[in-house]
Amino acid sequence: MNFLSKELLYQKSPQELTSLLYEAAITKLEKAIQDTKEQNYIKANQSYQRVNDILHRLGAGLNYESGIIADQLDAVYNFIADEIVMANLKKDTGKAEEVLTLLKEISDSWNQATKANQTTKPRPSKANPYEQHVMVEEKDHSLNKMEAGK
Repeated sequence: MNFLSKELLYQKSPQELTSLLYEAAITKLEKAIQDTKEQNYIKANQSYQRVNDILHRLGAGLNYESGIIADQLDAVYNFIADEIVMANLKKDTGKAEEVLTLLKEISDSWNQATKANQTTKPRPSKANPYEQHVMVEEKDHSLNKMEAGK
């Protein structure tokens, strides 16, 4: 994942931010697995902890009013977090790789769902507090064409 400035992050939609979090979790988990295999346990521990931090953020961002899927995702995030703790504790790369596969499947599903729902491009958010109260009016150019034809 490339370094993103705060300004660029603020321009991302919640769906895009979720995709970035999945990408970061996958990258950190792959790093943790590699470090564990190389017996660099301090770096592996840091990466595992970072993955759990990301999972916590993903769980905190769930909208529970959207239905049962939010509850199910929360349960999956908690399961993954528990498995990561056990993989870290036991230095079990097999368990970590199983979780990585699950995380990749969730990420792929999320990306497919967000691409399917992108029918129209959202209007950019207003840049500053002063613009929040600006009203934009669409002009009806058909009247001008009719008047020009007279």
